[in-house]
Amino acid sequence: MSKVIVGMSGGVDSSVAAYLLKKQGHDVVGVTMQIWQTEDLCQIEEEGGCCGLSAVEDARKVASVLDIPYYVMNFRKEFQTQVIDYFVNEYLQGRTPNPCIACNRYVKWESMLERSLKIGGDFIATGHYGQIEKLENGRYSLRRSSTLAKDQTYALYNLTQEQLAKTLMPCGAYTKDEIREIAKKINLPIADKPDSQDICFVPDGDYAAFIEKETTEVIRPGNFVLSDGEIIGQHKGIVHYTVGQRKGLGLAMGEPVFVLEICPNRNEVVIGTHEETLTTTLRANQLNFMSISDLLEPQRVFTKIRYNHQGAWCRIEKTDADEVLCTFEEPQRAVTPGQAVVFYKDDFVVGGGTIL
Repeated sequence: MSKVIVGMSGGVDSSVAAYLLKKQGHDVVGVTMQIWQTEDLCQIEEEGGCCGLSAVEDARKVASVLDIPYYVMNFRKEFQTQVIDYFVNEYLQGRTPNPCIACNRYVKWESMLERSLKIGGDFIATGHYGQIEKLENGRYSLRRSSTLAKDQTYALYNLTQEQLAKTLMPCGAYTKDEIREIAKKINLPIADKPDSQDICFVPDGDYAAFIEKETTEVIRPGNFVLSDGEIIGQHKGIVHYTVGQRKGLGLAMGEPVFVLEICPNRNEVVIGTHEETLTTTLRANQLNFMSISDLLEPQRVFTKIRYNHQGAWCRIEKTDADEVLCTFEEPQRAVTPGQAVVFYKDDFVVGGGTIL
């Protein structure tokens, strides 16, 4: 019987994950990561946040129902360094970060796994929708969830082989509706709790205000420009914008316009037409390969360039030790520096990287 440390967010998925593992005969221990707990309790209850004070209360109730030990682990320092600081610095550099991916890799897995092994855990487990499989080549990879509408492998592409070998994801074989039905059947108090939305540490969605509060840098207005350099207006500060954005620009151009590029060195935001947002190539670095150890020759892969991207076929090839060139078969809209690009083959994660 394995001892499994389950990361419990107080939500339906992780709660049912703990139940399923206990049902399978594992020695289950529930843990909530204390990472961001300065919020007002009532606000977090209302927002449905995944890592606030209410998450602890909900997870504790579930652990009581399931009759499993429950603890709170403090990861505030790791979360500040690996997630908050990264998030702020990326926006200041004109990029659009994905803090959930950073949190998964460095907090939920690296830090939690290390601490769990120290207290005698054999595995860690989460409520993510994905399936871990060991391939014929001996490597571990993530297979897309049985319900693609809820598949979360995109946000987990940079887990290491060591982390995958020590991880269980029991929810990956179920649909979200099935998971909720299980929660109701066993009378979990969170069976009807809504899914957490957006970034947990910015519950009101005002990223720019959060960044201004977290940094000593002054966010200065600058120029909106066209691709030829013509000035067409003033922006509020580059942290208010992301590539592909159309709403909230405050520009009367007579036709829809979009953010094409953010230039922090000139404090400019480049604006253009829908056609100008399209491209057939991108480059990425900070690579992590999963189903293969390295990209030794070009491959045709199915690729996602953002979490809610439907995916598209492209050819990937190494151009440097830590850089890959992706050439799409059809033009893609709003390729965004800082976001993850993730490659799939036969529903398995080949690997991914950070868009340059």
